[in-house]
Amino acid sequence: MGPKSNTGKEKLLDDEAEVLQAVILADSFNKRFRPLTTRKPRCLLPICNAPLLDWTFESLALAGVQEIFVICRSHPQQIKAKIAESRWSKPGSGIKIVPILTAKETFSPGDAMRDIYTRGLVTGDFVLVMGDLVSNIRIDEVVKLHKERRKENKDVIMTMVVKESGAKHRTRSKADSAVFALDPVTSECLHYEPIMGYPPSTVASIPREILIEHPDIEIRNDFIDCSIDICSVEVPSLFQDNFDYLDIRRDFVHGVLTSDLLMKKIHCYVAKDGYAARVQDTKSYESISKDILSRWTFPLVPDNNHPAGHLYEHRRGNKYIDKDGTVILARTSTVGNNCLIGSSTKVSDNAQIISSVVGQDCFIGEGAIIDNSYIFSGTTVGPGCVIERSIIGSDVNIRENTRIDKGSLIGDGVIVGPNAHLEAFGRLSKKRASGPEDGDENDGEEDDEDYADSDEEEVEAAQDSITVDLGTDSNAIVWPHGVADEDEDEDDVENAKNQRFMRIGDSASDLAYSDAGSESSGQESESSDDDGDFGERIKLPTSTSTSLDIPDGASPDAIAEEEFRNEVRLSLERAFAENHSVDNAAVELKTLRMASNVPLSRVREAVVAAIVERIKIIDGGGAPQRQEIFHVISRWGPLIDRIGGVDPVETISALQTHCSSSTRLLLFGQIVAALYQTDIVEESDIRKWHESPVSHGLGLPPGERADNHKKCREIGSRMIQQFDEQDEDSEETEDEGEEGSDEDDDEDEDSSSEEDEGSD
Repeated sequence: MGPKSNTGKEKLLDDEAEVLQAVILADSFNKRFRPLTTRKPRCLLPICNAPLLDWTFESLALAGVQEIFVICRSHPQQIKAKIAESRWSKPGSGIKIVPILTAKETFSPGDAMRDIYTRGLVTGDFVLVMGDLVSNIRIDEVVKLHKERRKENKDVIMTMVVKESGAKHRTRSKADSAVFALDPVTSECLHYEPIMGYPPSTVASIPREILIEHPDIEIRNDFIDCSIDICSVEVPSLFQDNFDYLDIRRDFVHGVLTSDLLMKKIHCYVAKDGYAARVQDTKSYESISKDILSRWTFPLVPDNNHPAGHLYEHRRGNKYIDKDGTVILARTSTVGNNCLIGSSTKVSDNAQIISSVVGQDCFIGEGAIIDNSYIFSGTTVGPGCVIERSIIGSDVNIRENTRIDKGSLIGDGVIVGPNAHLEAFGRLSKKRASGPEDGDENDGEEDDEDYADSDEEEVEAAQDSITVDLGTDSNAIVWPHGVADEDEDEDDVENAKNQRFMRIGDSASDLAYSDAGSESSGQESESSDDDGDFGERIKLPTSTSTSLDIPDGASPDAIAEEEFRNEVRLSLERAFAENHSVDNAAVELKTLRMASNVPLSRVREAVVAAIVERIKIIDGGGAPQRQEIFHVISRWGPLIDRIGGVDPVETISALQTHCSSSTRLLLFGQIVAALYQTDIVEESDIRKWHESPVSHGLGLPPGERADNHKKCREIGSRMIQQFDEQDEDSEETEDEGEEGSDEDDDEDEDSSSEEDEGSD
């Protein structure tokens, strides 16, 4: 017998020995985070107190990546230093991380890909991501699927990872989304068309030849593009051959799919499980921060696998406090749900921190309010300050009684106040030193040595025309608001109006925009979380545009209750947008209730309010309005009882309370009728509510709300009157039936007597 063949064994060893490589494009190639990024790259901005780059490393480590190339142009020394101190650079980590300084002329992702080709970095199929990725998706499974496709067809050069989402999902970008046309069997991407928030797009053009060649096509506009791509080794060479490929999606993917010469194929991997999103603008920064605190990114959560190696204690209500014992919380301070507090931070008396992240070594002064904001390390917030839905950089000093309105960005080292007021969407950075400092992020547009030519110089030169009072000792310069230029290209995703969909705190409700893919969802939104965007539009509360309405000096109980209402609203908006089952939505609400320890009545009130606000107001009312009400109530009304403690009388009371302070006041009677028709309430329940003291509005102060409360009860009175009339009609019908039967009996008796007489 001849010797055994080792071919199969060697092939197996070769497959096992193949190193899975990843390429991280660390530069952002845009200016959406300015001025936070004038002195550091975006990939080093902290999210939940860990640099974005560390979150990306963690995401790739979960996928089994063994070699990572970090491609950077701006601030290379900062990035190299961060990589050197990362735990993934330590011996025994199993990952080799190599920072690569690209050519000075790298101004786009396409330029970076051409540089990768020139250097010959990749040797096989590789993972391509941006340096702002937060993900727990098992990319290794996508890599395996991609390789299997490559074995069958060498023309498959890329697999894009996308995630299904609802139209109002808070991490789904309205400013930069896309329409995908897919083969429903193979998931091959047949057509890709980018969509912007402004100017709005209502029509997607699918080439006729695609429709002819593929009788079955899925046209999808419900994807979150995770910007995770599995690429073959030839992808960088295609960028080298086509110098007009600048953007990976808008140029490369679109160009490959429309080329008659390349004959290459791109597939999509639709992730059903897991989490993936990019921190590509300040709005997504807020959304992803909230997702991390809400534990959607598990196992990447602050208390379990924090990318920066910090240890946090997870408390009820998703509160995270650093475990090293250096956090000082004053007895009268309040830390609400969904908050994270870094080490060596002190929170003074009567300070309130609401759904916010506070970094390490921070100081929050007495009576200060931090509302849905993000404070980087080393920052001081003076007594009496109010910060609302803003991002504050490192080592900032906000002095006493200063107010920072929503959407503001303050760069590192800025001093503001005392008694200053930065209006909504204000941007501040520190005045430049006389000589060049640590460079300008320039987002891939300038090198460190080009600092003197940065945008910051132009901004500082224009300060004479600005009259904002930032305090006596302020060292800040004010950045102009994004005003549209007459010569600005509206087709550019970075146009000023489209950028409004990317700003934290901006609902962009005054911009007419649409997204043709969600007309079928029947949902409409003001903007944004949170979380309908197309066709006819009706304004609804959104997942990321509403901050908590808490008066100054509110008690901790009032703050906790308002936070709970906000969490319920976000949970329900997610359920509505993603079309969850009633049972799944009920389970999530029960979990929220147990975590917050609130009465069941508060959950019912929040659920009733959310369902009512989901009802669209139809012009002219009538039958279409009744159909809309019945449609919503029949779909979501059962949720009111599924949360537990069925109490129909309390349900009507909650409806009355909400409608009395809502634009749905005139719909109260029709909603009660729909609840009655769907067996959620009975006639006896409506009568009991009408007789209860609550329906009279007892205890309400005189005013519009009390008047509206009475109007709801009057509507209830008319309904009961209708019930009574129906009962009377029913009784009369029965009486007439009885009288008719008596007359029939008499007639029968007369008839029988006549017959008797005739027989005699």
